[in-house]
Amino acid sequence: MNILVTGAAGYIGSVCSEVLLKRGHQVIALDNLQEGHRSAVPPAATFIQGDLADRPQIEKVFSAHKIDAVMHFAGEALVAKSVREPSTFYAANVACGVNLLDAMVRHGVDKFIFSSTAATYGEPDTVPIPEDHRKAPINPYGKSKLRFEEILADYRAYTGLKYVTVRYFNAAGASADRGENHRMETHLIPRVLDTALGNLPEMEIFGFDYPTPDGTCVRDFIHVLDISDSHVLALEQIERVPGEAFNVGTTSGYSNLQVVQAAERITGRKVPHRLSPRRPGDPAILVASNEKLKRLLGWEPKHSSLEEIIQSAWDWRKRYPHGYPD
Repeated sequence: MNILVTGAAGYIGSVCSEVLLKRGHQVIALDNLQEGHRSAVPPAATFIQGDLADRPQIEKVFSAHKIDAVMHFAGEALVAKSVREPSTFYAANVACGVNLLDAMVRHGVDKFIFSSTAATYGEPDTVPIPEDHRKAPINPYGKSKLRFEEILADYRAYTGLKYVTVRYFNAAGASADRGENHRMETHLIPRVLDTALGNLPEMEIFGFDYPTPDGTCVRDFIHVLDISDSHVLALEQIERVPGEAFNVGTTSGYSNLQVVQAAERITGRKVPHRLSPRRPGDPAILVASNEKLKRLLGWEPKHSSLEEIIQSAWDWRKRYPHGYPD
């Protein structure tokens, strides 16, 4: 298939593009490069620098390429920023997504995989969290993703859109060639490894009074290769599961302090850190149930032990201590 991947220069979009190409698909990689890195895009992909806010530009992409399906990763994703600038998130994660859907409708493209998030659940009532858990996001990031999930259901009702929503928990780890390198890095594992490398003098752990065993947040870390595999499986089996949502996680959680301790063991280096007050919008515990993904798509996590996640991220970080060259 010819697959349009939006946000293809970003962390998960670039790794998923790599996996799609290895499985014999063609990738049209779209990114505005505001956050992504041109050198993260696999060389075998057809790269287009473009912005989903520009409807004529999107039209040109669909007119120039025979697109069979879309994987949509583009958007804003920093929780703390969403609390400060909610308008940015509704514009990028809702309005730009509608621009993309409208172009698909005009060009008869009816297969769509949506990169969503565990943030749609908010503070969970039950852990691990099943897909039918109530949706009560506590930050504009999660709210914007949930709004777009609801929009997808509307498009399915009136256009016949076949879509699958993939809600993943904490993406982490690296492939051999592609890793996590945000321009504004807030994610735990890359900051831990930057501190181990000496790029940061110390790192902050936000929140030390959560109702968890050591007071720090507990998260379900899922390897980016396992996330990519879930997207590819969803696309390849979309005729069987249109309109479904799937969690991608491991059913296990680790606290921030446990991650720091594991990184110290794996790297053989100390990770100086200090405990700071909570960030607004961060739930205490987010751990996924993945039973539905296993049952309906035959997915199994193959790379998501905490040790393999950190080791793969560390191997990549040692090769690229300052991230991508651009």
